[in-house]
Amino acid sequence: MTGRAPTLDAAFVAAALGDALVARHGRADATFARAAIDSRLAGPGDLFVALPGERHDGHDYARAAVSAGATGCLLGRRVIAAEEAACFEVTEPLTALQRVAVAWRDALPELTVIGITGNVGKTTTKMIAAHLLATERRVQATPLNYNNEIGVPLCLLELRPGTERAVIEMGMYTTGEIALLCRWTRPRIGVVLNVGPVHLERAGSMEAIVRAKRELVESLPADGHAVLNADDHDVRNMASHTSARTWFFGTGADGNVNLDVRGSDVESHGASGFEFTLHALGASRRVHVPLPGAHLLSNVLGAATAALADGIALDRIADAIESLAVPTRLRVVKLGGDVTLLDDTYNANPASMRAALALLHELPGRRLALLGDMRELGSERVPQHEAIGRRAAEVLDALITVGDDAAMIARAAAEAGLAAVTHSDDRASAAAALAAALQPGDVVLVKGSHALALETVVAELTRERGVTS
Repeated sequence: MTGRAPTLDAAFVAAALGDALVARHGRADATFARAAIDSRLAGPGDLFVALPGERHDGHDYARAAVSAGATGCLLGRRVIAAEEAACFEVTEPLTALQRVAVAWRDALPELTVIGITGNVGKTTTKMIAAHLLATERRVQATPLNYNNEIGVPLCLLELRPGTERAVIEMGMYTTGEIALLCRWTRPRIGVVLNVGPVHLERAGSMEAIVRAKRELVESLPADGHAVLNADDHDVRNMASHTSARTWFFGTGADGNVNLDVRGSDVESHGASGFEFTLHALGASRRVHVPLPGAHLLSNVLGAATAALADGIALDRIADAIESLAVPTRLRVVKLGGDVTLLDDTYNANPASMRAALALLHELPGRRLALLGDMRELGSERVPQHEAIGRRAAEVLDALITVGDDAAMIARAAAEAGLAAVTHSDDRASAAAALAAALQPGDVVLVKGSHALALETVVAELTRERGVTS
């Protein structure tokens, strides 16, 4: 490395690939803004990576990516003419993508990476942290949930040489994955939000999930910072597994640990956000969070603690919290007929389901929900669905469920005393039951695992009633 900033160009990519490069042809002077794996999202200056998949092969879309402006392609076979783009042929495009991304990370030695993991809330916390850090740093963070062996390399290849902080989320299905992501990204600050039975079917046990999430703090350097949610005992216990400086955040509800950052006296304003008192470094300040749902408190606290660990002043952090405008997975939409819709159809697990029900409980009006299955819970499948049913009975005036597993939600809610419970065999009948049940002034939650495609129900409701704000 010289004192000059590195350039992500054809020469860099070829050097990074090394002996993995089978053949190279096309433009030798091409430069790249980032990497892309979806030809529909490819744009001018992109390096298109043709990944083979179960249903689609990226090689079939390489020409479309070049037509959209991509200046290079990383390919497993020749499908682009030499004059069209800079082409790099390799045996395994995914491994090659990862190799180039790691080389690019190594070319940015002044960059500090903040890694964020947890079973729920990673993307939201990432965007909050990026907003807070941007008060004093040059920050990059993708709004997409790029958090695996494909997404993290894409994040790295979006980074520019002038960037000082990169906030990257890290997901897992089983042990070893986060450790690998950490070897690629080399985080100096690591935030662990929570541990729950998400992906339990693949991970095999809660102990395995804890070990997998713990890999982030185990990977931190001695001069790094481990930011841990003390309200989650599994996360709190990770403090003994890192040589980094430990920061605890939380509400202190159980009183088991001294907190570096604490949130207290929470007051919800429903869809308009919530207020709480932020305590840190011997000071306190009342803060308004303009994001819907007091369940986001731990996300805000985790991001604030990461910013404090990075040297941002408490008042700057508090000011930035009050100006938050980051997107959240849960959307609050006002529909015609005076109906408020909580669209949380992206996915579902026990923690996010409880959080959505908590927000619903904070809003005025008759409360309804269309709830679907929570997938990949393994041995926790039955107790977790039944627990959500009991919670739904405490919150809701009416419940509609869809999906085989969601039948357990319906049964548990009815057994807990909720009278208006309907279980539907398919999405269409569930949508019809919901539409028939809605009245002026209602607030309705739609949520379930992504495989159920409940976003189609939201789209139908939106078409029928229109959006008023």
